This record gives sequence, structure tokens and C-alpha cells, in this order.
Amino acid sequence: MTSTTIAPGRSGFSLAEYLTCLNGIVWREALRFLHQRERFISALVRPLVWLFIFAAGFRQVLGLSIIPPYETYILYEVYIAPGLMAMIQLFNGMQSSLSMVYDREMGNMRTLLVSPLPRWFLLSCKLLAGTAVSLLQVYAFLLIAWFWDIAPPPAGYLTVLPALVLSGLMLGALGMLISSGIKQLENFAGVMNFVIFPMFFASSALYPLWRILESSPMLYYVCLFNPFTHAVELIRFALYGQINWIALAVVGGCTIVFMIGAILAYDPSRGLIRRGPAGGET
Repeated sequence: MTSTTIAPGRSGFSLAEYLTCLNGIVWREALRFLHQRERFISALVRPLVWLFIFAAGFRQVLGLSIIPPYETYILYEVYIAPGLMAMIQLFNGMQSSLSMVYDREMGNMRTLLVSPLPRWFLLSCKLLAGTAVSLLQVYAFLLIAWFWDIAPPPAGYLTVLPALVLSGLMLGALGMLISSGIKQLENFAGVMNFVIFPMFFASSALYPLWRILESSPMLYYVCLFNPFTHAVELIRFALYGQINWIALAVVGGCTIVFMIGAILAYDPSRGLIRRGPAGGET
């Protein structure tokens, strides 16, 4: 009698149902990653080109002083390694947003977004799945870089993991927020030109901020207020077992802001994606 009375008034979902949804989305993203080998290769080609070609050409031109977290002079390849790790996560976050555009129109996300599960949970599962994929790509890059004599302290491979997770969440949430305003796949080229490249080049990924300050104070402040700069610095310090508290605060705050923005943007009643008369997306 008691169960019969409570069942009709049941609200929400059980923990097992939430975990089933999370497992399904993460597993699907993992299978997609395994079947798309060219995605894995392309994710490594970009940073390796910068590491093997760009760094070799600029090693003698761009001298580096002793700056935290480094305790001695370092090669230019060592300096740009954290920036290239963040670049992998940046491109992965944007590529995940591209898949969101496709899935929203004709893939499984179209079905999931109209399911009774909370939309914030569905988007969070998608974000976690994309971040997990980016971690595999980053550690594959670190393995290759190790053969190039770019080796942080052994403990750094573990201490950098939380920083990679947080930066991956931030960049993935940013990509998700951007995807809410993209209606066609053809518009993704504009995202590449006006979001990815400015964020990467106007940061401390390729050159320290003090050098930028010497040449252009205005560009220095642009780099300083770039969230990608703080993601790079968070990774850089974590590789050497240190915490950059300012970078941690900025990356954590931006992650929350971008995620809230994405959730609101994907809300049909308030966001950028609104339902038409027939219940479809316009």
C-alpha cells in the first residue's frame, strides 16, 4: 500500500539512472574516438609540428630567463610544451562543439535533449566525456615529447592531472557555449578564425608575458585577460608540482561561467536554441 501510494508521486531520477546516462554518453564518446583514428592523429600532428619545427627554428632567437616554475634555464621546447598540451584541449573542446552541432540536428543529442533527464546533467555528461578524450590525447603527446627529451619530474605526470581536468572542462564548456549559437556546420570555420587562433596566439603558450610587455603593453593586457593564458599557466606550474593560485581561480571561475552560459543557452525557453511551432529547433 505504501509503495503504491508513493510511486505515482515519484519525482526525479535515482542515482542508478543518472549513472546509466553518464555511462552511456561517455561510452559513446569513447567509441567515437576509437573509431575516428584520424581525429587522434590530427590532435597530435598540430602540437608536434610546433614542437619539432617551430621550436627548432626559434630556439636561438627566443631566449628565456629563469622564471617560475623553472629553477634554471630551459630550452624553448620545454617552455612551449604546456601551451601545446593546452592547445590539444582547446582544439578538442572546439571539435566537441562541432559534434554537438551535428548531434543536435540529426544525432543522438537531438533525442537526449528532449528526454526527461535534466538538461544540465546531459550537457555535463557530454562535457566530462569530451574532457576524458582530451586527457588521452594530452598524455599521448607527453609520451612522444619524452622521447624528445621534454620530461618534467616523474611526479609531474600525476600532479598535472587535476590541472588538465579543470582546463579541459573550461575549454569544453566554452566550446559548448559557442556551439549553442552555431546553426550550420559551415559556420565552424569562423569559429576557427575568430576564437581558436586568437586565444592561442594571444596567450603565454608560445612566449612569456614579460616579453610581450616589452614589445606591446596593450597586447600584454589582452593576453593577461585571456582565459587560455591562465589554463596554460595552471598546467605549467602543475607539471612541476606547484599551484598558480591566480590561474586556478581564473580557470575555475571561467569554467563555472561558461557552463552556466551553455546550460542557459541550451534551454529552449531562455537560450539561443528555441523551439519552433512544431517542437523542432529553429
